[in-house]
Amino acid sequence: MRTVFITGANRGLGLEFVKQYVAQGDTVHACCRRPGGAAELKALEKANRATLHVHALDVTRTEAVQRLAGALSETAIDILINNAGVFGPKAESEKDPRQSLGHIDEEIVAKVIRINAVAPLVVAQAFTEHVARSAGRKMVAISSSLGSIADTSGGYYAYRMSKAALNMAMATVAKDLAPRGIAVQVFCPGWVRTEMGGASAPQTVEESVRGMKGLIDAALTPGAANFQLFDGTPRRW
Repeated sequence: MRTVFITGANRGLGLEFVKQYVAQGDTVHACCRRPGGAAELKALEKANRATLHVHALDVTRTEAVQRLAGALSETAIDILINNAGVFGPKAESEKDPRQSLGHIDEEIVAKVIRINAVAPLVVAQAFTEHVARSAGRKMVAISSSLGSIADTSGGYYAYRMSKAALNMAMATVAKDLAPRGIAVQVFCPGWVRTEMGGASAPQTVEESVRGMKGLIDAALTPGAANFQLFDGTPRRW
């Protein structure tokens, strides 16, 4: 069985990744900022004490990431999933225009980029040795088609910029880690019925994660990051 490391594991896609990997007997290290408030995740841990380990981790705190990497220094991680992320203010539903042209809040932009792009790079860097010593040697980042420069349609500046930056970071990590035999994959999970995606989204969390997991489990080639939809459809950078 494999060892999987997941950030943002308390809800949505992250929680579903935990469920699906634990269900097949893999060992999972699930991270979130406040495990005490993650009732479903903690219940899963209680029911799977031998294979599920929950860690408190704020991915924006570099020292916390490094501390956890040190605590898990003897752990080989087959699959690292950088899932933690935020969308930022939404003008339509929240009546908050700070991601809209004419109302841009630079502090919001910096915060969203820090969480969505810088933190995954810090996590990837801190856990490179853990992944390199495993049999799986895979790193995954959950991005979005809204980060595609080729396909942008306007609006959502902070979120789009953060995901474009994430895509570049992971494409570059893929090149740097190719000599270590580590493969990097970038996914758009689709428009999913999560707290971020809303109730009207067409994809369920289960089908999105099932699709991504199938692609992760397939053989990946080190050297160039692929950017794909959850069903394998290629996305333009």
